[in-house]
Amino acid sequence: MSFDAGIMTARRLARRDVVAALLAMGVVRPAPAAVRRIDDLVARMTIAEKAGQLSCFNDVIRPVGAVFNPVVDARGADAMLADVRAGRVGMLFNGYGVAGARRAQAAALDSRLGIPLVFAADVIHGCRTIFPIPLAEAAAFDPDLSERAARAVAREASAGGLHWTFAPVVDVARDQRWGRVAEGAGEDVYLNCLLAAARVRGFQGLDLRRADAIAATPKHFAGYSAVRGGMEYAAVDMSDAELRETYLPPFAAAFAAGAAATMASFTDVGGIPAAANRRLLTDILRGSMRFAGLCVSDYDADRELIAHGVAADEADAARLAILAGVDMSMQSGLYNRHLPALVDSGRVPVAAVDRAVRRVLALKEALGLFDDPYRSLDVRAERRETRSRPIRALAREVATRSIVLLRNEGDLLPLARDRRIALIGPFATDRANLNGPWSFAGDAADGIDLASGIRAHAPALVVDDGADPARAAAVARGADVVLLAIGESGDMSGEGNSRTSITVPPAHQALAEAIAATGVPMVVLLRHGRALVLEGAVRDARAILATWFLGEQTGPAVADILFGVREPTGRLPVSFPLADGQQPWSYDRKATGRPAPDDDPAMPGRSRWRDAPDRALYEFGAGSGYTRFALSDLRVPATVARGAAVVVDVALRNVGARRGAALVRVDIHDVVASRTRPARQMKAFRRVVLDAGETRRVTLSIAHDDLALVAADGAWRVEPGDIDLWVDAGPGARIAGRFRVEG
Repeated sequence: MSFDAGIMTARRLARRDVVAALLAMGVVRPAPAAVRRIDDLVARMTIAEKAGQLSCFNDVIRPVGAVFNPVVDARGADAMLADVRAGRVGMLFNGYGVAGARRAQAAALDSRLGIPLVFAADVIHGCRTIFPIPLAEAAAFDPDLSERAARAVAREASAGGLHWTFAPVVDVARDQRWGRVAEGAGEDVYLNCLLAAARVRGFQGLDLRRADAIAATPKHFAGYSAVRGGMEYAAVDMSDAELRETYLPPFAAAFAAGAAATMASFTDVGGIPAAANRRLLTDILRGSMRFAGLCVSDYDADRELIAHGVAADEADAARLAILAGVDMSMQSGLYNRHLPALVDSGRVPVAAVDRAVRRVLALKEALGLFDDPYRSLDVRAERRETRSRPIRALAREVATRSIVLLRNEGDLLPLARDRRIALIGPFATDRANLNGPWSFAGDAADGIDLASGIRAHAPALVVDDGADPARAAAVARGADVVLLAIGESGDMSGEGNSRTSITVPPAHQALAEAIAATGVPMVVLLRHGRALVLEGAVRDARAILATWFLGEQTGPAVADILFGVREPTGRLPVSFPLADGQQPWSYDRKATGRPAPDDDPAMPGRSRWRDAPDRALYEFGAGSGYTRFALSDLRVPATVARGAAVVVDVALRNVGARRGAALVRVDIHDVVASRTRPARQMKAFRRVVLDAGETRRVTLSIAHDDLALVAADGAWRVEPGDIDLWVDAGPGARIAGRFRVEG
């Protein structure tokens, strides 16, 4: 091939890359003018300007709150603005506010090529209005609710000058010691897939060019949550089948929903850190998964390749990252400092840099920033959308739907308003810990505490902070029922907050024991960002509500459940273990060759712990409302043809005295397969609301592809054979069947 022919071929491939990227970001028919604009810019850019487009930095021009990550490449606002004018910055992140964004964008437009900045942030569960943590929202088991929440958050975030969020977190989390369990959708693959897609749709809307849309970034690619011992940033090592069956599907769902970007994990995966892992970021992400959007590193992750021991120095780290497939370097500054020399020396092909630059420019094109650089930078929209009445109302709805009733012995709940109620505990009037981790631009002062929410229903409420257990016990003796507000503080969950013991803090446990000793009925209001090990008086309380970190509407949401204004409809997206030592643990664990029987879990010579059975205290999906349901007349096809869906039909009856919502769920188990299979896997669910005494037939469908597995030969396929099936609708409501997949 001649030199000229090679150049033409490279240009055709580059144009294909741009078109693919725009298509991936929801631009259904990329305008030829947009592709030409990107081609023209790349042709005119110096290698230093290209490196600048591939570099992003903390937004010191409009900083928000405390900086979580270590200080790296620090500079002031004036120095940052100078770098923006010099074309050395492609994106600023974790800043907020229209005025500062307009100042920064004006500097970008003053650069030689006038390429606009894109503004991003970790908008994980709210921007100024703080919603429940994603794990709590997952307890609603409602993709439509998650999509509506993400859409509302996008409206508020974009009104504050943001174009891009580093969310959703789609890491399937089976180890509750890991702090970032709080940011995802829990332990189940199917639920993670549904909510990943829903949140992407919500953030991005129908058109990324709209002023109220923000680009989504499913993260962390990939396997981040499977860190050794649940310890943040630790190593990850797993089989190819485990990666493909458990950790990649939520990313695939998010990409199919049109996610514009993804973020590479901090961790090493199979001995190669993600930021240098070409197999992960190119062969799998770009090849097998056909993702054409932008891949950004996590904070300083490329420089950390030196500490990992795979890069000799900063230049080597930059080389490894760009060649692996990291398009944009976050905060380290390595691409700015080293890419020009690496290209000049031939250690990095300019084609690799150009490919990454085209993806960055394609994102800016998809967001409409070339046509309107001040998109989403309107002070009127900022005033109108920030903490508006509709977004606060939705935050309350999500918070209420997220609460899980784990225990309600003797139907202690809902409470009558005329009872003497004492609210005791460190979280009774606390607002500092309502929001939980990664609340970004939220202000704790905006939150409504438990006492305020409950007093709206019970004005005579007595409150004690529980600092003195003896005094708290005396307060309890004067009440008919005690509400005990305990659990994790906001800084015990989230990034960098792994725990070796996931029990309630000792002081809170001691308080619970003191209150229990009074004999007064106790309702535990747990605050937490993960599943907890419950012990003693906490475990044995008459009633237990999992209230997570519910955000600013905590008080009203909890009160509505306590007094029966709203039915508790949340179900656990993570299993509460019996003991710390069971971690990692999930309901869909594999059976062994020596399983312990359910009726004798301590049988010697079986797969068990010496001091605990292989089961959870509260398993994935646990939770109930203020009524009960029954199932009957299950109808499942005896055989299912290749390619056909499995249609499950069952009669559901509300056998309680109140109107309520059932979560009807279908689990399966492949009886004989070429590779060992989980004991149970959820494959479909549906929420059904019934009046007391009402019966309704409920139909659920399992897509044929959802029966597939990574077979022994490595192929992904549906294998013929028998499959056991269970339909569950809450405590005491379970029915079983079986069908056969034809060969």
